Amino acid sequence: MPPCSTAFLTDQYELTMLASALADGSASRQCVFEVFARGLRRHRYGVFAGTGRLLDALARFRFTDDQLVFLRRMLDPRTLDWLAGYRFCGHIDAYPEGELYFPGSPVLTVTGSFGETVLLETLVLSVLNHDSAVATAAARMATAAGDRPLVEMGGRRTHEKAAVAAARAAYLGGFSATSNLAAGQRYGIPTTGTAAHAFSLLHEREADAFAAQVAALGTDTTLLVDTYDIPQGITTAIEVAGPGLRAIRIDSGDLGELARQAREQLDQLGAPDVDIVVSGDLDEHSIAALRAEPVDAYGVGTSVVIGSGVPTAGMVYKLVEVDGQPVAKRSAAKVSRGGAKSALRRYGGSGTAVEEVVFLRGRRPGLGSRDRLLPVPLLRDGLPAGPPPSLRDARDRVKAGLSTLPADGRRLSPGDPAIPTTFL
Repeated sequence: MPPCSTAFLTDQYELTMLASALADGSASRQCVFEVFARGLRRHRYGVFAGTGRLLDALARFRFTDDQLVFLRRMLDPRTLDWLAGYRFCGHIDAYPEGELYFPGSPVLTVTGSFGETVLLETLVLSVLNHDSAVATAAARMATAAGDRPLVEMGGRRTHEKAAVAAARAAYLGGFSATSNLAAGQRYGIPTTGTAAHAFSLLHEREADAFAAQVAALGTDTTLLVDTYDIPQGITTAIEVAGPGLRAIRIDSGDLGELARQAREQLDQLGAPDVDIVVSGDLDEHSIAALRAEPVDAYGVGTSVVIGSGVPTAGMVYKLVEVDGQPVAKRSAAKVSRGGAKSALRRYGGSGTAVEEVVFLRGRRPGLGSRDRLLPVPLLRDGLPAGPPPSLRDARDRVKAGLSTLPADGRRLSPGDPAIPTTFL
């Protein structure tokens, strides 16, 4: 696949539906597709993420000559000609990136002809399901960490391209930095990194490894002290770098107990300002368990890039309207609600969110002084409806949204959604 085209980031059945619709004349019927999650996998909220990446991908959703040649084996000439001129010319509305969502929230709505909208299903869900799952996990970890910074370092635990997207979503969800340089360059995320155990093992003495790192990077660095004996590693780190060392990192063992011992030792060595960074299979629950310990920052890898055990947000892309008439799937196991919808969030007098209200677009309820409409226009006639979403704004939006949840809604334990969803 040519690197600039995203058109083949799809499933073949999107194209077979298109070919069939072109054959019977239904491809031009005006349709509305909605993206929503039926549930939250026992989480209490979800963080909507990925629209920044999705808009970039949609701008490159064009079928190249090579792709059309490949498609000759499965599609008729009329469909190939249609794809050769494909441009999405419809409308897209969505919750702002970084907004919280709940079961049934219409987080993204795509309006246009059946032909142009059906092609986008796989790409839309691929981006939003991945990024929202990672951002939700990151937000839960940020809640557990409080004011202590989190570093995303999971690039070695996922696909190389997914690692870049995961770093973006983790930063959006509340992480402070990433170890992934591609994400830093592409999205302006702060990057950080020091050394692995291999660097200590490379040298005959741990002191030589520390001295080399300090010589290259100065004392504003973090020394990994658990390659051999941790107390000796801490002593050596301070002997080499002095009390002006930025931090030590512990990557294994009983992190709470080791952090307490390290803090006591550092203070005794006259290095009270040296931070303690911990890493090693952390997730939101182990981070919460370390809340009372003298830990200054966390490095998180595997758990955040795989959504901390929930690797997909479970969002679906469903047809809800055809030529202005509601349509709905009636399967008992997978019920959907027909009609193009919008949503608002209601807040109590203290600013606490109390309800998500989903309503048909043409039947918007009266807005109270504490109600806030949620969807915003992203594309109109295929063109941007405004400036591209800001990652910084999205990051701030997550933090602000979490602050409005009821106290129970921020708990890490499995439970019901933080606020109920009402369908009008």
